[in-house]
Amino acid sequence: MTDASAWAGKSVRVDAWLWAVRIYKTRSAATTACRAGHVRVGGERAKAAQAVKPGDEVRVRIDGFDRMLVVRQPISKRVGAPLVATAMEDRTPPRDPTPIMAQRDRGAGRPTKRERREIDRLRGREE
Repeated sequence: MTDASAWAGKSVRVDAWLWAVRIYKTRSAATTACRAGHVRVGGERAKAAQAVKPGDEVRVRIDGFDRMLVVRQPISKRVGAPLVATAMEDRTPPRDPTPIMAQRDRGAGRPTKRERREIDRLRGREE
């Protein structure tokens, strides 16, 4: 059943599909994400039992970033990585490299004048 027309009438729960294509490690984690509002199907918040079919766009918020996925095959069982590539299309734009912010050790006390200047320089607040 690799032909897209063979999957036309089929649908599967969104939480099961997200688990099957390895977006979440467990199905309960996928269900929890749906309840928290981190999953959208077609732009609308999705409940865990909402059905997805081929062509649906699923947006998943993970670690503060949105992943945009398109359902190609409605699978409900976990499969190998080569089959996952055929079951979904990832349209997520590349992430912008975020600058790594320096953090002081907890309990290190107040920063010295020199350290404050370095922190300001890192944050782009040079005088």
